[in-house]
Amino acid sequence: MAVRGLGCPVRFTLTAGQKGDAPQAAALIEGLPAEVVMADTAYDADHLRQAIAAKGALAVIPNNPSRALKYPLDKHLYAQRHLVECCFSKLKQFRRVATRFEKTARNYRAVVTLAAIVLWMR
Repeated sequence: MAVRGLGCPVRFTLTAGQKGDAPQAAALIEGLPAEVVMADTAYDADHLRQAIAAKGALAVIPNNPSRALKYPLDKHLYAQRHLVECCFSKLKQFRRVATRFEKTARNYRAVVTLAAIVLWMR
């Protein structure tokens, strides 16, 4: 999920449970204007850092402990990443999102979209 600075969802994609999040990240941020892109350690990949740099944005992603070449991390900016987690928390306040009553991905995507619209209207 891509989240705006104030914690409102901008774009999301559904994936299978066994799929990783990092491979979808570049597609999520493609075409979105951003000065800073924040993510957690799971998103520490060279291809994502290159995509962020190509946008002219700053990548605020902690280094994976196994990474040989370490990148600097702005800890003050990274502290604001809680807004992304708050967005997920707000979405999960909608019972149909949290419990995933919907049987198909199409219907679940629609429910998440409606919940995101309600968050934007608040």
